[in-house]
Amino acid sequence: MTQEDYMKEALLEAQKAYDVDEVPIGAIIVYRDEIIGRGYNLRNTRKHPLAHAELDAIDQAARVIGDWRLEECQLYVTLEPCPMCAGAIVQARIAKLLFGAKNPKAGSAGSIINILQEPKFNHQVEVIEGILQDECSDILKKFFKESRKKSSSKSLEHNPI
Repeated sequence: MTQEDYMKEALLEAQKAYDVDEVPIGAIIVYRDEIIGRGYNLRNTRKHPLAHAELDAIDQAARVIGDWRLEECQLYVTLEPCPMCAGAIVQARIAKLLFGAKNPKAGSAGSIINILQEPKFNHQVEVIEGILQDECSDILKKFFKESRKKSSSKSLEHNPI
């Protein structure tokens, strides 16, 4: 499979989040050309701040491999990771991160800070950005556009003119 094929798998995970009214972020982990971890954002559903796509995928992959070290793995995620997820990626020793859309508000693979390639850490991650960038960005834009419409409709229901 190509990088684009794997990112399409991450987009399928993002769609699962979208379908349950979560911010549509999806992630997969690849080890020796096999997907061994999948995750999508479930923070609101689980009411838990750690329910990020990357963390679920890392958890699954570690269980499959039977080790916390994911040194031969690549993580594909639709949105540039936040600081928490970037830290987990470093701690898991993931070799490569490939992401779709930049995250100007919390991006920690170069947009705001680059935790993944901090030379003072004992592990650095190869980063490739922009894989299916338009598709990854579009699902987020669509979600937030619809979310704003829902919010607007609710406020009109509660405050009729």
